[in-house]
Amino acid sequence: MPFDPHYYPYPSRRMATYGHRGMVATSQPMAAQAGMEMLKQGGNAVDAAIAMAAALTVVEPTANGIGGDAFALVWSEERLHGLNASGPSPQAISRDAVTALGHEEMPALGLTPVTVPGAPAAWASLSERFGRLPFATLLAPAIAYAEQGYALSPVAGLTWHQAWLRFSQSQGEAFTPWFEHFAPQGRVPRPGEVWRSADMAATLRAIAESRGEAFYRGELAERIDAFMQRHGGFLRAADLAAFSPEWVEPVGVGYRGHEIWEIPPNGSGLVALQALGMLEALGEPPRDPVELLHRRIEATKLAYADGLHYISEPSAMDTGPAQLLDSRYLGARAALIGHDALQPTYGNPHKGGTVYLAAADADGNMVSFIQSNYEGFGSGMVVPGTGISLQNRGRSFSLDPGHVNALQPGKRPYHTIIPGFITRQGEAVGPFGVMGGFMQPQGHVQVVTAMLDDGLNPQAALDLPRWMWTRDTTVQVEPHFPDHLAQALARRGHRIVKASDSLLFGRGQIILRDRHGSYCGGTEPRTDSLILPW
Repeated sequence: MPFDPHYYPYPSRRMATYGHRGMVATSQPMAAQAGMEMLKQGGNAVDAAIAMAAALTVVEPTANGIGGDAFALVWSEERLHGLNASGPSPQAISRDAVTALGHEEMPALGLTPVTVPGAPAAWASLSERFGRLPFATLLAPAIAYAEQGYALSPVAGLTWHQAWLRFSQSQGEAFTPWFEHFAPQGRVPRPGEVWRSADMAATLRAIAESRGEAFYRGELAERIDAFMQRHGGFLRAADLAAFSPEWVEPVGVGYRGHEIWEIPPNGSGLVALQALGMLEALGEPPRDPVELLHRRIEATKLAYADGLHYISEPSAMDTGPAQLLDSRYLGARAALIGHDALQPTYGNPHKGGTVYLAAADADGNMVSFIQSNYEGFGSGMVVPGTGISLQNRGRSFSLDPGHVNALQPGKRPYHTIIPGFITRQGEAVGPFGVMGGFMQPQGHVQVVTAMLDDGLNPQAALDLPRWMWTRDTTVQVEPHFPDHLAQALARRGHRIVKASDSLLFGRGQIILRDRHGSYCGGTEPRTDSLILPW
């Protein structure tokens, strides 16, 4: 029977999900199954998260890949740990080298924006520190999906097609491997069609057997180096060999009797924390739904203005998290919020195409994990014979030498991907996250306020119609965003633009532990998501 897997004329609702022995949630059902398989084999939440992350590179390559970056927040041993596995720019790159290629700004596609991938090292580091099961066991489901094939899901199929259209407009022999690997029949696979990749299976097997060494100091590193040299790229085997993830202390703010945690820079989690800090400074949320939304939008705008101006690799920042999260500074920023929409500007604190997953186990371990190629398939560069799609994270660099994110060799760029976590009085509440580039901090603000201010359960918080500030006073809203609220915001000076679909507004997962010790979770209705309890 023919039907359109992207056509849904009626509103749909699902209930919050409960489990006691564990829970996994992510954007692809097969990846969620991989995580649950680890829990049922005696693994913990970290094992489940790694299995899901590896599986997602196969079943949702449109949003993440073996050649991407990752961040994680892990609750274990009664405390929160942070892992930054974002890779730096190649040592051979420079502003002069990029401008010599004819670029006036960092390009979105091709060899130039490729930075060192951090995801495989993240998997290995998490497993070594917290995992229970053998590392090779964790990657087994991903290898099986790649080897045996799987039926493509609707949203992945749609974004796959969008990438094909985008890359079809690109020129150069270096793009050929992408088409050979991801569109071998001269087109991309369609929803329900079986797709498999022996190359990805072999690559994942090599990573599994070597605990990631093959990727950074072995045969895969040599293949990446050879591909880059053949086509005039900057990344080299020496860049890969020098990389290791960084364990970091999470940063947080108090909000409505809870603590909200993010990864510190070079991630953009500070944007979400600043916005929440401003809303906290404004006091109890108003009952008027228009004023409530207006405040949240304005706080987010002001936080983003700061984030885009100040956040970078920590060594390049002269304004750090402590200054940007100072309560007096956030109070002063909050005081700028009035009745009408502001033109956002950054303050002066000195003066005063991504996947997200969450996992939890019976012992109370919880993981908030995010992994990305940045924009869809990333750079459009696939290393021949490996299935490795390389990220384009370097696009975030500026070619302005005076900019905080100015391109430099060996520097990590401003990063959009951010995992979130909630605690209360030092006790874990649970992981949350909303992927989607520029949307991510805004999604964090929206789901946190929905739960802690509006009293919504995790599923309802994800179901809530979303908005996204884009620039000046422009705010995009989902197609089903209530008209009466959109019109009321417009009367306050917001330029409201209704989007044609919901793909721009992120894809989230939430798992929270309740007072009974059980887990309550929600999964994203805007994608192919699945949440599984145990």
